[in-house]
Amino acid sequence: MLLVIDIGNTNTIIGVYEKENLKSKFRVATDLKKTSDELVATLFNMLAIKKIDVADIEDTIMSCVVPDVMYNWQSANRKLFNKEAIVVDSETPTFLTIEYENPKEVGADRIVDAVAAYSKYGGPAIVVDMGTAITFDVITEDKKYLGGSIAPGIRIAQDGLFGSTAMLPKIELMQPESAIGKNTPDSINAGIVFGYIGMIDSIISVLINEIKEKYQVNPDDIKIVATGGYSELISASSKYIEIIEPDLMLEGLRLIYERNHDR
Repeated sequence: MLLVIDIGNTNTIIGVYEKENLKSKFRVATDLKKTSDELVATLFNMLAIKKIDVADIEDTIMSCVVPDVMYNWQSANRKLFNKEAIVVDSETPTFLTIEYENPKEVGADRIVDAVAAYSKYGGPAIVVDMGTAITFDVITEDKKYLGGSIAPGIRIAQDGLFGSTAMLPKIELMQPESAIGKNTPDSINAGIVFGYIGMIDSIISVLINEIKEKYQVNPDDIKIVATGGYSELISASSKYIEIIEPDLMLEGLRLIYERNHDR
């Protein structure tokens, strides 16, 4: 079995693959204070809950956008499985040609998303990952990763709103029934959800037009793939997003592993 670990700014998503089948996945908070021994306990207990034997894990691949926790995760993997994990970065071999000005600045999460989206749907494609930050990544039909846009995520907006106001309550976001909220929670919900739908669709529209003009692409041929924690909520009312892949990162890690583990 293959252990795949996506270490994000807010959450760490862990999956276990048996060949191409995602056998199990679980989510834990990304915690800068956790020691490698605590991470060993977390992994061991989570695998036990899912009835997966540690001895059945043959290899590990991980991506990380939080450098301060990377060492402890690598150490935990070494302690628990007695082997080194593959860590994805801009130099990890994939089929993509990275055309960022400085490829080392491209987050591992963006590379992994791009690999998975192109592998499943081909190109040209735009990948929208709605995590702590919202990233928009463009991949051409001939496998070039062009770059994209980065915007503050919904959680950042929520924290800013609630942290800077004295009387506005924290709420759970859901699909609004109306933009005219009749109470404070409904008003906040409508403002955040409709606001982010508008922002995301606006950026996608600009990207589509740029791809069309610069690469002579039919806009109808551009696949728009969404992933991340709020992808289902936002995509439900988006003008452009039709493909939602909650496990895109995990699938991308598996695909990159298959390309690299025999090298």
